[in-house]
Amino acid sequence: MSKAAHTKRCRPQTLGSTPWRNRSRSQTGTTAYTRVFTGLLTVVCAIAATSFTVDVAPPARADETKYLAFYTPPDPLPPGKPGDLIRSEPARLVYEPSGQLGSWAATGTRIMYHSTDAKGNPVAATGMYLEPNNPWPGKGPRPMIAYAPGPYGIGEQCAPSRLMDQGIHFSQGFDLTFNYEETFLATMVARGFGIVVADGIGMGTHIPGGPQFMNRIAAGTGLLDAARAAMQLPGTSLDPHGPVAFWGWLSGGQAAGSALELASTYAPELNIVGAALNTPMANLSLMPPFLDGNLLVGALGYVLNGIVNSYPETQDLLMGTLTPRGTHFVQWSSEICLVQSVADFGFRHLYFPDNTGYFNVDPATLFGTDPVKGLLAAQNLGTLKPVAPAYISANRYDTFNPYQASQNLASDWCAKGGDAQLWTNEEPPFLNKASINTLLPYFVDGERSMQWVADRFNGLPTTPNCGEVLAPQPS
Repeated sequence: MSKAAHTKRCRPQTLGSTPWRNRSRSQTGTTAYTRVFTGLLTVVCAIAATSFTVDVAPPARADETKYLAFYTPPDPLPPGKPGDLIRSEPARLVYEPSGQLGSWAATGTRIMYHSTDAKGNPVAATGMYLEPNNPWPGKGPRPMIAYAPGPYGIGEQCAPSRLMDQGIHFSQGFDLTFNYEETFLATMVARGFGIVVADGIGMGTHIPGGPQFMNRIAAGTGLLDAARAAMQLPGTSLDPHGPVAFWGWLSGGQAAGSALELASTYAPELNIVGAALNTPMANLSLMPPFLDGNLLVGALGYVLNGIVNSYPETQDLLMGTLTPRGTHFVQWSSEICLVQSVADFGFRHLYFPDNTGYFNVDPATLFGTDPVKGLLAAQNLGTLKPVAPAYISANRYDTFNPYQASQNLASDWCAKGGDAQLWTNEEPPFLNKASINTLLPYFVDGERSMQWVADRFNGLPTTPNCGEVLAPQPS
């Protein structure tokens, strides 16, 4: 498919720099977030619709040449401990490739730093630090949010730190992606937060293997080390001992939660005040029944790749459960971004008895039996006490990432002595297989999550409920 001659682009809305405590709920910017979500959903659903009728020629795997030098780690790695900087360079921050549709209230620095993978091996990881132009209006030194992005795909071109430099990535076919979280990021820096965005272990770096997507250990260590690395950058306004909070959505929510669990032993020197987990993928064991026929079923390809990349010894086992279509599904998923995944795999079914699906065994049996069952369970949150308060937001009727996972997580953390508050979005079920109840609440409730984070930086008390939320009452 040839590249479109013209691409319509829209400018994200930034909500300004007024502190939350001085803003009324009518000023919270829900309309801005919803506008971004609407654009995202329109693109994704339109592409999903065409995927049933258009045979899209796959783009060649291409790590854009201009990124090769920075994103290829030194071999061997230089001496250093987790969180130490390997290299950094200035990076532009744009909403779209031309850079003509507005600018961020921040300057960007691309970073590569030492971290550890799922097995504790030393690796290089990358990310982006955003230094705000505006002062911090709250209490104490400028705080920092260590931001774990949601799923963008696991091809090298999907790395969030690259998307912030491009605004929109497009090569051919449906190899299209953009930074759908830039409204949150631009708003955060406009309000005075320092931000470090972590690509994730194996994501974006030009090395053999691939992203350790949804691996609990790697997700947490990568985010903690991103925070450490940002604190070491010269010329920032950060206090090396200043407050840090974590933020994430879906897979990023798992990373934020993992960082909260691992910090006490892995990065005890960080001054962590809390974490906002937005629809966190906290329990992979609950998800398989919800994936079949879902718009976002392609995310399973990322998860399977993440398992193999984290535990190479599982490759033969997992690949042996796939049909030829399934083999293509997993291999192709390692090359592409989210929009391509939706175009190629959205609403597909995983299994048919005649082996015309992706698996040659019933996924319920595969995911419900060891060793795969144990591999999924090892990625779940809730087994360790969090080092700081947590705010968890989820929709009660989510048909991709079940609400039960978030409710259980809040309860489990409190049972271990943690401080957890669950916010329940009550948007009623709508277009279940299109995952509306997964996608929309993030953009509706994101401001509420940011307010909670600001309250932690300002030293206000928490209001934990440990997941005890009353069911909606009939009108």
